[in-house]
Amino acid sequence: MLTDIPVFYRLAGLSLLLLLSSCASLPDNSHRSESFAYTDTQNTSYGMAQLHEKHAHPGKSGFLLLDDGLDAYVARTILARGAEHSIDVQYYMIHDDLVGNLFVHELLKAADRGVRIRLLVDDIGLQGRAFKVSTLNAHSNIEVRIFNPFSRNMGRNLQFITRFGSVTRRMHNKSFTVDNQAGILGGRNIGNEYFDADPDLAFSDLDVLTIGPVVNEISESFDLYWNHQLAYPASILSSSQPSDQDVRHARESIDDFIARQQNSDYVKALSHSKVARSYRDGEVRFIWGDAVIVADNPDKFIADRNETHLFLSADLGLFFKNTKQELIIFSPYFVPGRAGAEGLINLSKRGVRIRILTNSLASTDVTAVHAGYSRYRRRLLRAGIELYEMNNTLTKEQRKEKKGPGGSSKASLHAKSFIFDRNKVFIGSFNLDPRSHTENSEIGMIMSSPPIANDMSEWFDQNIDKVAFRLELQQHSNGGEQIIWHGIKDGKMHTYTREPNVGPLRKAGVALLRMLPIEAQL
Repeated sequence: MLTDIPVFYRLAGLSLLLLLSSCASLPDNSHRSESFAYTDTQNTSYGMAQLHEKHAHPGKSGFLLLDDGLDAYVARTILARGAEHSIDVQYYMIHDDLVGNLFVHELLKAADRGVRIRLLVDDIGLQGRAFKVSTLNAHSNIEVRIFNPFSRNMGRNLQFITRFGSVTRRMHNKSFTVDNQAGILGGRNIGNEYFDADPDLAFSDLDVLTIGPVVNEISESFDLYWNHQLAYPASILSSSQPSDQDVRHARESIDDFIARQQNSDYVKALSHSKVARSYRDGEVRFIWGDAVIVADNPDKFIADRNETHLFLSADLGLFFKNTKQELIIFSPYFVPGRAGAEGLINLSKRGVRIRILTNSLASTDVTAVHAGYSRYRRRLLRAGIELYEMNNTLTKEQRKEKKGPGGSSKASLHAKSFIFDRNKVFIGSFNLDPRSHTENSEIGMIMSSPPIANDMSEWFDQNIDKVAFRLELQQHSNGGEQIIWHGIKDGKMHTYTREPNVGPLRKAGVALLRMLPIEAQL
């Protein structure tokens, strides 16, 4: 009988999990209405903008890189204020901070003018914000949908256990589209740290503002997600709807908040951004070329994980395989996995020079990811692949270059970009890790633009040693090997024999995490 006790407990535990899982119910979503991007917007302001350039580059799309946080926020503001028919917004996170509230306020002002706002946001960052979401959704010209929501009748932490493999998969897409004529794609969520408004952390990030035919592809991807069965209207997730008085008070609250920010350092800095000046002076200049959107199909969330034809990586992988001479990778969360590492090593064996910039242990905001990445460093270095890790400490000059009010004291890489043979560039939300590949959904744009590819590559050539540690695999006479880091500290080059700028506790934490079978979730 004693030998049956473990079996009993296992069955009891399984029964309890099944019972709890059944309690985590979601409302019926079959009656949601479909809507689609407007297609008759050629005569809007953005449809008519850059008309001479569009005629000079038939069938091409225009690109403007947004590598500065202030510029990236201003670009969204300019687009929102010029919207005439629609704004489609898809984000993983919209924070309840200064930038998040400034952003929502611009959407409200556009909706007040009669612009249709479709706001699709992942549920991962919305805990405790049901009332704010409901009041925003109450505007007659705004509809909010929440992708892959948690049940509202069970705690989220418990659902990570009972619904593991379901709620652990998140919509990581990031896009902002106005009148189906202009759009912004890239790595930024909506929050202070992504737009140079956080005094303690500066994410080095990258977006691209685009016009032309590729915008239709962004809208097509948005519509797929918006009309998907996992996109729940906020109205059916809320147990109670806000009254007219609630809505009025909420609007007054955000209006008062924004009014108090007008003399803040950050809001003042926005008016001096490069994009703001260029827009005022009529000097915005796009670079023209062919482009294609690569995006996960939202059916990825409900299909078997082996149905890789639904994956963005199925299309993106062809560009990696076809690289002939040089590949530059920016990936803040870099966990290539066995297959990915083998693919990179094979490229290196074919003579492709591969350089990778990712976060160091000191600069990463997800220690577990660094634990997964660190398993592959020696193997990649042995194959001749060049590894660089972000130096988390900014100099005074670098803080000044960030242009934020006062600058930020810590740097962290957040841009996701790949440069193929100084000819094509990917910019989007996709990291080279198992989570982006298999678990989450992502979107990005591949531009055929030698000028942009060359500029980004030359930036890497000229600046990588200033912003990152260069890793070297040092061979010992006894046959052993050791990773060393070369990087700048206090204006001088230093060599480190251990992970730089971190204490023993964090290093110990990485050692512990490396022993856990969690790579598929990184």
